[in-house]
Amino acid sequence: MPAELKTGILVASPSLLDPNFARSVVLLVQHQEGGSLGFIINRPAEITFPQIARELGVAKDGGALVPELPVLRGGPVAPHTGWLIFDKTNVTTPDENVLEVTANLCVSTSKDLLGAFAQQRSAPRRILALGYAGWAPGQLDDEIKEGAWIAVDLDDRILFETPIEDRWNAALALLGIDPRLLVSQRSGDA
Repeated sequence: MPAELKTGILVASPSLLDPNFARSVVLLVQHQEGGSLGFIINRPAEITFPQIARELGVAKDGGALVPELPVLRGGPVAPHTGWLIFDKTNVTTPDENVLEVTANLCVSTSKDLLGAFAQQRSAPRRILALGYAGWAPGQLDDEIKEGAWIAVDLDDRILFETPIEDRWNAALALLGIDPRLLVSQRSGDA
């Protein structure tokens, strides 16, 4: 496992054609010998947070006051599992079911925390990802060596401030890469 790969952002290169990951931006939250875990952060889901809060019974007043927060298709693994990705500043987090990614960034599957977020009038710096992206031991390292992914340092602005549809270009821009100049390395096309 390369020592330089750490929590951060993975940007799919143009040569990555898998429909689950083409032009995707992934928040990589764990990269260990046992495998890797991340969340696609640039694919909106077809359901809203108020709808989810109502379905789970955590919305008061029928969900009319539930704040909007981005709901994303986090990946092809366990797509019916919700993962909260949030800045823990000013958030009281439960002791269990919370993974601290950085000093301020956490992920959690806590239904109690989801319910608490549903009761607040606003939801700044919070995302709900449905499903996740997972890699077997060594798989992500191999995909990076093959040129499928470009690793970028974590920048919270990409995660919380950049419009979802602009995240792929914005993540590449952090490296000074103009996406229009990237060439796919597919072979066999004439």
